Amino acid sequence: MLPSEIEQLYNDKPEQYSESQFQLFHAFKTALNQGTIRAAVPDIASASGWRVNGWVKKGILAGFRMGRIVDYSVGASSAGANQIPFFDKSTYPPQKITLESGVRIVPGGSSIRDACYIGKGVVCMPPMFVNAGAYVDEGTMIDSHALVGSCAQVGKNCHISAAAQIGGVLEPVGALPVIIEDDVLVGGQCGIYEGVIVKARAVLGTGTILNASTPVYDLVTATIHAAHQGLPLIIPEAAVVVPGSRAVSQAQGKAWGLSLYTPVIVKYRDSKTDARIQIEDLLR
Repeated sequence: MLPSEIEQLYNDKPEQYSESQFQLFHAFKTALNQGTIRAAVPDIASASGWRVNGWVKKGILAGFRMGRIVDYSVGASSAGANQIPFFDKSTYPPQKITLESGVRIVPGGSSIRDACYIGKGVVCMPPMFVNAGAYVDEGTMIDSHALVGSCAQVGKNCHISAAAQIGGVLEPVGALPVIIEDDVLVGGQCGIYEGVIVKARAVLGTGTILNASTPVYDLVTATIHAAHQGLPLIIPEAAVVVPGSRAVSQAQGKAWGLSLYTPVIVKYRDSKTDARIQIEDLLR
């Protein structure tokens, strides 16, 4: 019932939204906040292992269309001016997280937008940002200056390190968002974009950039991983990926000794890797 109603809300733009339409959108956001609906879900029948829910992304987009700009400013000075001015869509306020939510948000300027799921035990280090439509599962740590973009899906017990960017893919509605499966370590200043899937237990070394147009060279299996035939770039389970380069072999690039950035899989996760990247429970 909800999918068809959201489809209609997205397709039929009225001159003015009714109270019942706002109630429908509120029910939709509640389901996103509770994690009962998601922009993408695991699907063993899919070649990538995931399936996009286009109607969910349509609902998020409809919410932007429905909202008006309102004042979310914090505090006021003695002169009456806002100390921390914020102005955003009325349909996407900061999410209301309580002590009972079981989420640890360390003071210091982090923001979690409404319409995303934050699982119990998630740790948010300041400042970080989670956008509408995202899904962050239990036990994950989002470190300082990290971004979890709109509709991005992050699994259990991941570590999204400082200044890492998990890009959002809200449009087009049929495009798969970035997927980070369980127990993945995303190193500092990494960037994952354009619907890339990082399989469980993978490790991305500091500064690794992954997108749909960058091949990944696997030194262990002597294969090249790349997006093709409608499939996204998929980083294999337990792969350890670091930034690398490959020489330009043509024309002036060769004469100048240039090389291009490329991610490289240097090994697959083992007990030694686990020991190096283990996060102590005390930090949780």
